[in-house]
Amino acid sequence: MTTTLTRRGLLVGALAGSATVGVGLGRISASEASTSRSAMEASVGGEEPSTVDLGFCTDMATHHVQALALCQRVLGRDTGGEVQAAAAEVLQNQAIEVGQMRAWLTDWGASTSPPTWVMGWMPAADDDGSTTESDDEHVHDGGAVLLAEMPGYATDEELQELSRLEGTAQGRCWLELMRAHHVGGVAMAEVAAELAGLEKVRRLASTQATTQTYEIAVYDQLLAGAYADA
Repeated sequence: MTTTLTRRGLLVGALAGSATVGVGLGRISASEASTSRSAMEASVGGEEPSTVDLGFCTDMATHHVQALALCQRVLGRDTGGEVQAAAAEVLQNQAIEVGQMRAWLTDWGASTSPPTWVMGWMPAADDDGSTTESDDEHVHDGGAVLLAEMPGYATDEELQELSRLEGTAQGRCWLELMRAHHVGGVAMAEVAAELAGLEKVRRLASTQATTQTYEIAVYDQLLAGAYADA
């Protein structure tokens, strides 16, 4: 809860002024880094990850890496202060989370390389549209898709367009792409928050779902306001 409130404070501060944003970013970075180090240290100890733990951390780390690329394309550009603040927050927070998830994968003896196929750990849908329970035998690989088809994953053409645009038009493009990216991320995180076998993975996924849901609301506000005519 503290991490989520800190992140929320940052985005609200970003809309109020860049000075507050700078201080907020520093607080988040130090706090998140300390939390990540503690989680990484606690991860060593013979724990047995489930299929969901492994799949979620592999896929979400890769998903996050593209979010970092989206941020790097706009930071330092004339997109407007709100987008600069939002991109800086995503960059710092998700870079820490990538490091955390990759550390867990390394501890578990799993690969940290980008997968070719993703989402195979997601539960199967029953005929009535509901999902199965969290037991590993209910997790299947029939729903796996290619990495490029991961929900919210930007295409090469979209990335090129983002880099080409300038000013508030680039800011609006970033908001639209990151919003879609977050929607895909929230869908994965909500499943992992319920079905992951390890408590630390469920906790991280829950935090990600809450934070990104809030950020989506902020992006919607900006798209309807300051960037409506961009």
